Amino acid sequence: MRCLSSSLFRRFWGLLPQYVSVGPSQSPNLSPKQSSLRQSCSARPGLVTAPDVVSFWQKVFEKNGIPEARESSEYIVSFVLGAKTFQSLGSEKLCTPLTAVQQEQIQQLSCKRLERMPVQYVLGEWDFQDLNLKMRPPVFIPRPETEDLISLVVEEESWKCKAKNSAFLVAVPSPVILEIGCGSGAIALSLLCKIPQSRVLAVDKEEAAVDLTRENVHRLQLQDRIHILHHNVSYGSAKHLLPWGPVDFIVSNPPYVFHEDMASLDAEILRYEDLDALDGGDDGMRVIKIILTLAPSLLKDSGGVKRAAVVGWPRQSHPGPVNFTREFLWEELFWRRWSLQRCWAQRKM
Repeated sequence: MRCLSSSLFRRFWGLLPQYVSVGPSQSPNLSPKQSSLRQSCSARPGLVTAPDVVSFWQKVFEKNGIPEARESSEYIVSFVLGAKTFQSLGSEKLCTPLTAVQQEQIQQLSCKRLERMPVQYVLGEWDFQDLNLKMRPPVFIPRPETEDLISLVVEEESWKCKAKNSAFLVAVPSPVILEIGCGSGAIALSLLCKIPQSRVLAVDKEEAAVDLTRENVHRLQLQDRIHILHHNVSYGSAKHLLPWGPVDFIVSNPPYVFHEDMASLDAEILRYEDLDALDGGDDGMRVIKIILTLAPSLLKDSGGVKRAAVVGWPRQSHPGPVNFTREFLWEELFWRRWSLQRCWAQRKM
């Protein structure tokens, strides 16, 4: 869809309340109080309020086949109005007519979404594990399922601390975590916040990812506990990954999609994200094999037992194309990751 010119767009907005009708099935998620406010505001001629704009762009997105049309519209309008979610907008902002500048901003962002740009890139930021992180293409966008990976490391570290404290009543050394493929820094920074005594070595082969991680590190003022390395991890990388010596954890959300399934991914991914961050090769294990081969030489030896390599991948017998957002079998991935972690934890050297 071609976006309207600025002058035509402003003229169109002036007519919006009269000519864009929104039935109950098309309205955004509103509380009874918000719905009442919307009706009272829309009834006043010439006013364009946040609920009106959300409803309008929802319809535009739907007509153009944009996934999650309502959510996309709500996120964009909320962002322009300085709120995290549409539901968090107060009554004043819901009822106050939008300015010409706000309308223009919403149009510009919505036109990007019409080009199938992911909302995270459209807004230029996204919340992950209560952290507000900068986002920009082509750096891989962290998915909600990645939070399970973080929880696993936190649980393992908590278990280790309790076991050592109860056995020896001594302070537990600060854990060192290696992340392979840091992307935006979401995993590394979340772990630094959830395990305050930890240090992280974050590695990525893409300069864009390294730069974005560094920007997010400074944004959160965590630069004293992280080392960011621009490096393409290979079978000969061990010496480059030990600036602090052996690590307690290796954590990674590596490429896992079969190469033959890449072409079937959503347009948002194919057009904007780094495809190499998803392409796991013919068997989906291209990078995973490297990590598992390196792990014994990178992990700390604790009484003859290696610590944890925490890596995830989807099942290898997937019957058809991977739908990244809905059909990805994370539960199976999660339990495979647990099995892998336990395997490394029990491996005698």
